[in-house]
Amino acid sequence: MDQLFSHITVADIHHDLLRNIVALNESENPFDDLSSNTEEWFLARQVESDARPQPYQSHTPEIHRSFEDALWLNAITWPFKNRQTSRFSDSSFGVWYGSDTLETSVHESAYHWFRGLLCDAGFETEEVTIDRKLYAVACDAALLDFRSVAANYPNLLHKTDYTFTQSIGARIHREGHPGLITLSARHHEGVNYAVLNPNVLYNPRQHSQLSYRLHGQTITVEDTTGVPCMEIAIDAFWS
Repeated sequence: MDQLFSHITVADIHHDLLRNIVALNESENPFDDLSSNTEEWFLARQVESDARPQPYQSHTPEIHRSFEDALWLNAITWPFKNRQTSRFSDSSFGVWYGSDTLETSVHESAYHWFRGLLCDAGFETEEVTIDRKLYAVACDAALLDFRSVAANYPNLLHKTDYTFTQSIGARIHREGHPGLITLSARHHEGVNYAVLNPNVLYNPRQHSQLSYRLHGQTITVEDTTGVPCMEIAIDAFWS
């Protein structure tokens, strides 16, 4: 471990990261009572999406603080208040994960979604859909950069075994570093950010909304218009 950390550099980060979380777009179809034509539903969704206002930002926060707090909770503080076992944590401390691009974020979150379906016996063989919401979150921090050492330490990107990376996270947490940068284990050349200090994150804004649909051995990703924009083969998760 000491040898690994002796080769680590620091990256000064001052830009947006993408946070991808589960979010219900609509609990029911609001247009099915207007028409039975599914093509007209898609058109209505597109019009509704184009007319939807930006996430709420108050000019009088002392009055409307609760709305802004909800956005902050969803995009930033949730993983620190609801600690879970993850690549860099054994659940004894919270870690916020973000990605460099939408594509990396989708590959990472689609894997964890499918893995959750495997835990519910039989669901991975059904056609299942889930809605996702992406937030852009500003980050100002000096993060430990593990990208250049990944080739020499393959356990950094192990698909399923987090023993090594959790020991790295424990040391970073113990020493008080704000977080780290690492290559993605799910998306070739993608970059992920693991932040341990919520104080370096701010200005959350809604970036986009997506739906993931599992059918057979493929996950199709659709944007708010219902048009497919990405496809991920299940086999790619394990290769």
